[in-house]
Amino acid sequence: QLQASGGGLVQAGGSLRLSCAASGHTFSYYAMGWFRQAPGKEREFVAAITWNGGVPYYADSVKGRFTISRDKSKNTMYLQMISLKPEDTADYYCAAGERLAVVAGLYDYWGQGTQVTVSS
Repeated sequence: QLQASGGGLVQAGGSLRLSCAASGHTFSYYAMGWFRQAPGKEREFVAAITWNGGVPYYADSVKGRFTISRDKSKNTMYLQMISLKPEDTADYYCAAGERLAVVAGLYDYWGQGTQVTVSS
């Protein structure tokens, strides 16, 4: 089970840190990722990280502004977001899968969304 949290309302240029806590299953050897879905749009890839915390991968739209990380001792993944823009407004979802991927369908486990709203 994955539990996402940390969303909220922030002004453009602000920061937020999302967390994704895993429980009930060992995700230590799973790749994990973040996706987002804005109203009326398809779910899109944001960032992903391998099981050992190396080789993070980012969507071009967030590169340089978002940082993905994971703390295996806490079974938790994070997404630090800075310089937020109104176009970052979406529900953010965390996911776990056997390998790092940018395609949502390749992830096996999903958390509920946490809403991020960036005002201009």
